[in-house]
Amino acid sequence: MKIFIYILMIIAVAVIGYNFTVLDFENLLAGQSGIALIGILCAACVLVLLGILLTSRAIAKKSKQ
Repeated sequence: MKIFIYILMIIAVAVIGYNFTVLDFENLLAGQSGIALIGILCAACVLVLLGILLTSRAIAKKSKQ
């Protein structure tokens, strides 16, 4: 499960990287740039949630010992 979480985190970072290449900084909320901005925000949320999941699993593992 831990490896799967890390793979998802790598995919989220790749999505953020790709969406940064699509952004048009002169007009952030128009057309494809707006969709890329939403994609970046969603991938950032995924990273935060997966980080919380890893932390909670580590705490649960230590509390069982």
